Amino acid sequence: MNLHCHIFANLYMDSVSLMQVSARLSELAGVSRASVAMATPANIERMRDSGLAVEVSAKPSDLLVAWVADDAQTQSILDDVRNWLKPVDVQGGEAQAARTPSSLEMGLEAQPDANLALISVPGPYAAAEALKALRLGLNVMLFSDNVPEAEEASIKTYASEHDLLVMGPDCGTAIVNGMPLGFANVVRPGAIGLVAASGTGLQELTCHIHHLGEGVSQALGTGGRDLHEEIGGQSMCQAIAMLAQDPATRLIVLLSKPPAPGVARHVLQRARDCGKPVVVHFLGADVEQLQRQGFVVGHSLQHTAEVAVAALRGQALPAPAAPNPALLAQALAAAERMAKGQTNLRGVFAGGTFCYEAQLALVARGLVCESNAPVQGARALHSRAAGHGHSLLDMGGDEFTQGRPHPMIDPSQRNGRLLQDASDPGTAVVLFDVVLGFGAHAEPVVDLLPLLKTAQAQAEAGWRHILFIAHVCGTELDPQPRAACVSHLRGAGVLVAGSNMAAAQLAVEAILALNRKAA
Repeated sequence: MNLHCHIFANLYMDSVSLMQVSARLSELAGVSRASVAMATPANIERMRDSGLAVEVSAKPSDLLVAWVADDAQTQSILDDVRNWLKPVDVQGGEAQAARTPSSLEMGLEAQPDANLALISVPGPYAAAEALKALRLGLNVMLFSDNVPEAEEASIKTYASEHDLLVMGPDCGTAIVNGMPLGFANVVRPGAIGLVAASGTGLQELTCHIHHLGEGVSQALGTGGRDLHEEIGGQSMCQAIAMLAQDPATRLIVLLSKPPAPGVARHVLQRARDCGKPVVVHFLGADVEQLQRQGFVVGHSLQHTAEVAVAALRGQALPAPAAPNPALLAQALAAAERMAKGQTNLRGVFAGGTFCYEAQLALVARGLVCESNAPVQGARALHSRAAGHGHSLLDMGGDEFTQGRPHPMIDPSQRNGRLLQDASDPGTAVVLFDVVLGFGAHAEPVVDLLPLLKTAQAQAEAGWRHILFIAHVCGTELDPQPRAACVSHLRGAGVLVAGSNMAAAQLAVEAILALNRKAA
């Protein structure tokens, strides 16, 4: 098997499309490794770091395909790649090229009523393109990452001064006027508007609101750095102002990891003055302090949705739910079946916010854990290659996605790590998520199910038992219906909880039961 590469000159595709093509290429029989990306120096370096030692002369505007396979497959692989790229440009010919705008100005001329530009170009060029869109009077969803923080602050300042919104950089999820953008789920329209510095957190909130019978007016992402001191919460403040003027929005929900203290005060003052009820959930923040300031506060993603729906309906606000008794009984029964030495919890997540929230559940009960994205009270990852104690991985982190598709698009790397952790003799519980919706893998559990059965069979052969606990983020309206995914997982022996926090709490209770048994 040899390394092969091919350059499609001056062909741009957004990163989600490229990750999907990369995933399809990786799944071809005989292909051991593959990557598809724009040929920027950073992307070429990532390919090399992932084991694809490409040496090419290419421009950042070129599309680079690299793969490892037998030489005899080269032509058939290129034919497949060309077919996958067809809808974009490769075989569109002159007629297609004539219909496709080649600039923001041409796009706006073709659609003069448009008020939003979605930008997904390599990070070094993203801020300049965003500024072009803003100067044309367009709001911006900036999917691109690796945008320097100073440039983010600059374009957001311009947007705020001109009453426009910048969602991003690294904004992967939004629902605007009922249109899902990026990684988003299909939910009913309604009266709750959301502003979030978290992609999968925003997905979880919108799905729970849908499950509770209400709907979403707008779901606006800000990018994960918006509430840093350097950015000042400019996008969140602008989004609050827009939702305050939106007649479809009756209640606003704010979501973020803990903001910088000064930024939090500024954002919360804007929320207090907006004229509409606001529910706040800052993961890991001091809930009581926010309540003393007069805010309605959610304790978890699930609880935030429940509180928002109750407040919208004028009902009494619910307390955080205790673990489901039936599921808790199953988790404790599974702990009784485990062998001496099985003590560890391993979390393998596609969603970064889900990994963050699960750590909070462990820390709240006094369990020491580690992560590649540690919360306050957790430790940095001991080793990327293998778990150590209670370890929770965000498999969508840069260190796991260099040269590879995101696990929501291609879950194969996540599935492999899940099997690896389950095979560790010290592992007792494996906690994971499955994220549905646009952009996600069309059949996210098909390849996972046989791995789960293999892992359990290996454990039982060694007189062990593994407790698999999962949560599925999605709705029945998604391209991958949620009930079918849940049914398949339960058929494979997985304990499926109703939310990410509920899944994490079940895992914690099982570990605490093991600790009591060992004492």
